[in-house]
Amino acid sequence: MPWVVAAALFMEQLDATIVNTAIPSIAASLQVTPLSLKSIVSSYILSLAVGIPVSGWMADRFGTKRVFAVAIVVFTLASVMCGLAVNTPMMIAARLLQGLGGAMMMPVGRLTIIRTFPKAELLGAMNFVIIPALIGPLLGPTLGGLIVHWTSWRVIFFINVPVGMVALWLVMRYMPDYHAATRRPLDVVGMALFSSGTAIMSWLLEIFGEHTLSPAMMALGFVLAASLLVGYALHERGTEFPLLRLALFRVRTFRISVLGGFVTRLGIGGLPFLLPLLYQVGIGLPAWQSGLLMMPAALAAMGMKFVSQRLLRRFGYRQILTVNTVFIGITIALYALVDAATPFWCIVMISAMQGFFNSMQFSSMNSLAYADINDADSSMASTMSSSFQQLSMSFGLAGGSIVAAWYLGKVPQTNHVMVTSALHHAFLALAIVTALSSLTFWRLRREDGESISRGISKQQTAPVVGQA
Repeated sequence: MPWVVAAALFMEQLDATIVNTAIPSIAASLQVTPLSLKSIVSSYILSLAVGIPVSGWMADRFGTKRVFAVAIVVFTLASVMCGLAVNTPMMIAARLLQGLGGAMMMPVGRLTIIRTFPKAELLGAMNFVIIPALIGPLLGPTLGGLIVHWTSWRVIFFINVPVGMVALWLVMRYMPDYHAATRRPLDVVGMALFSSGTAIMSWLLEIFGEHTLSPAMMALGFVLAASLLVGYALHERGTEFPLLRLALFRVRTFRISVLGGFVTRLGIGGLPFLLPLLYQVGIGLPAWQSGLLMMPAALAAMGMKFVSQRLLRRFGYRQILTVNTVFIGITIALYALVDAATPFWCIVMISAMQGFFNSMQFSSMNSLAYADINDADSSMASTMSSSFQQLSMSFGLAGGSIVAAWYLGKVPQTNHVMVTSALHHAFLALAIVTALSSLTFWRLRREDGESISRGISKQQTAPVVGQA
């Protein structure tokens, strides 16, 4: 069963990393600037953040097997639509649909793992799933670079067709079918409030600094988005079956993992988009070389999965997360030193360190979230964790692009020196945010997460927050 989930994650990660590498080529084909195409990446992440809350309800109502199979079909068909797009709006529309397919895959796959394995085996099971999925980022940049170099960028989306067919066959044959013990109605009002609020907020962050709206309209938009999100929080209190059960934040380890991880991912979220720009637009490398420079991070991330469980058992979640988060900030800051004169071996070392520490961070945050969660709340916890995770990645991408665009100003993006300088400032801003997020993990206790890292059960001290 873990291989079933890994196959779908492989397809999703392969697509994401190939697209990032091909952004400059897509921009040239569609006759737009590379930085303006951040909407192709952010629209997909935004669609994930908006669609994930509904996917948890769908899995409870229709079963994990059926929802997972539909997700793969939608994702594969949307990939074909991306490959056939002839302009930016068509590409964005296809990416939004693709994101909805991905929104059903990620939390449902994670939920299946949580419901299948006991907590003492959860970290190992999650790492087992993630290791094959990391092959996607390993092959994606290199494969994408070679495809863009030798053929058309459209081919990169058609690769998902055979992968999707294999994943669908695995799902129909091996995927377990879990349903909720109690059916809960869909919170339509909550979905409208939360989805519209997050969508408006992400869109405003995307266009911030592009002068497409007046300052007054921008301020009004932010007030509207914040009001919708506050409205959801008020609505959730009086709803028996809310879309996202905010009362889960009473569980301390869940709260620190999700909210601390949200801030951490704000810094990490801009890297997948900014690094290919640094390599191709800033330094002037061809797409295939840019792809090769992304490989060390994936290799190091795969290597970390083999030692993360032992490190967590030895040092504990509190020490690992506080120290490792600072190391991530340092590695992001090191990209501010990379320019056309930097030796390739230095870039490879930075990339490997970044992949190593990122992998440790994600394994720790993703598993800690379920350390003290009751079985009845596992579905809701998976949905909320995935929602906040994707929302933070969307905000991080927008934030990194805003900083880069701010420093770039009206300088043409054909000026490699100025583009590199702007990207350097963006990396420094992301590094500071990431390093400061380590403060949130200081609130963990030494024994937190031992039910996962060491298999030690402890009395659930948090209140039962309801049926998911």
